[in-house]
Amino acid sequence: MDHGEIIRRHELTDQEWELLAPLIPRAATGRPRVSDRQVVNRMVYKIRTGISWRDLPEHYGPWKTVCTRFRRYDLDGVFTRALQQTQARADAAGDIDWLVQIDSTIVRAHQHAAATERKEGSTGGTNWRITPSVDPEAD
Repeated sequence: MDHGEIIRRHELTDQEWELLAPLIPRAATGRPRVSDRQVVNRMVYKIRTGISWRDLPEHYGPWKTVCTRFRRYDLDGVFTRALQQTQARADAAGDIDWLVQIDSTIVRAHQHAAATERKEGSTGGTNWRITPSVDPEAD
């Protein structure tokens, strides 16, 4: 990006682009393409604002280019791989805390969702013992 350009509100910063750029596939042959960063910035704008493809501002260029490339990246798994690789890098750097806590007062589960076993010698249908799940921190 030219230093004279202004980074718009819904565009990637230089640091964000440096992380993402190596994960974007390059066209091997064919006619010259619109810059990958420019197209990804258009995608980011669309996703962050929630507008339709056709409503992308004119300064972003043809909306069909962005829509086509977005669909191609999606079908090729580019976004999934980018997320996985970005998470792996952040995890290796210690930047992600994977601890998740769930407030059980708002979680509802179907009665068959819990792992259960009958108590020994039980013949009734209501005498169940809940088997706790394995604690991931116990290893």
